[in-house]
Amino acid sequence: MTETSTATPFSYTNAHLSSNVSRNGSLNGNEDEYAQVRQFLHTMSIIVFCLAFIFGVLGNGLVIWVIGFKMKLNATTFWFLNLAVADFLFTAFLPLSVAYTAMHFHWPFGKFMCKFHNTINVLNMFASVYILVIISVDRCVCVVWPVWAQNHRSVRKASCVSVGVWVLAVVLSTPYFFLKDTMALNPQNIIYCYNNYAFSDGFVTPSVLQLRHRAMTISRITFGFVVPFTVIVSSYAVIIYRLRNRAFANQSGRTFKIIIAIIITFFLCWVPYHTLTLTEMVKMHMAKPPKSLHHVLIIGAPIATSLAYFNSCMNPLLYVFIGHDFKNKVCKSVLKILENAFQEEGSRSQTYTKTVTTSQSKDKSVSDTMI
Repeated sequence: MTETSTATPFSYTNAHLSSNVSRNGSLNGNEDEYAQVRQFLHTMSIIVFCLAFIFGVLGNGLVIWVIGFKMKLNATTFWFLNLAVADFLFTAFLPLSVAYTAMHFHWPFGKFMCKFHNTINVLNMFASVYILVIISVDRCVCVVWPVWAQNHRSVRKASCVSVGVWVLAVVLSTPYFFLKDTMALNPQNIIYCYNNYAFSDGFVTPSVLQLRHRAMTISRITFGFVVPFTVIVSSYAVIIYRLRNRAFANQSGRTFKIIIAIIITFFLCWVPYHTLTLTEMVKMHMAKPPKSLHHVLIIGAPIATSLAYFNSCMNPLLYVFIGHDFKNKVCKSVLKILENAFQEEGSRSQTYTKTVTTSQSKDKSVSDTMI
């Protein structure tokens, strides 16, 4: 059993092609009942991929430039920098997905790029979610043990933790490099990039293929969503419990709001993806899956894929719109907005104090002049 798909970790071509490809790889003659819907979703996916590429490369590139070259690094900004790098890496390869989708799922880039592109996509998913885990735990530590955090949090230690996160993401995404393969399924020599659970050209029993498919799907959902978000929710449960004290609540500023917004956005963008991945697994292991289940995948999967793609360009927008009052955004440069978004609460309060003092001095000078 081979699961045909794009180079992404999950794509709606899985749902579409699995209905047209029999278990031995031949095409059946069933007419597509949802041709117009599928064409609309196909066009929508191309548009979303293009927008995600443009906004993702420009937005995350700007974030990398601002944090890396225009700001003094601290532990918090270093987490945001790693998150931007993960998203930038993903969006930089999106033109391959755009071309593949626009060419009606013909993969002309070779077997290695099929494997590499898919691995980059899965790497982004694991790296992003575990960076959010580190950010959440870091916030929890700052609230629960503020003195310890102030004395021990440093860019050097954040760098070591970040290396560990990237190593973990590489380890978790490596199996997907070996999973992907290319195959021509029809006389028109259209090449598909698909999930080959046989891992080779040799014969493998259907039960083994089903076991591998189930193992890959469950491990991706478990380590790419359930475990990370359990830690994230637990961390913020502790934070909310401690923030009952208004002294802590007053210290919770703009950075906290940005982190919450990023996590909620990530959750909303990836829940449909993992839900439909699980639905697809259930369908593929059913002897006679209901037609309605196939229709759900046909319609829902491209939307879920587009949401997952678009998540990689959302964070820079959140930095801008939450980073400062909207009225001030019109008057301030993007650089200043991003600097304010990433600025630590302590340094922000010092800046505010200096601003108030300077403002009061100016007011006094004006009063003296008027007198």
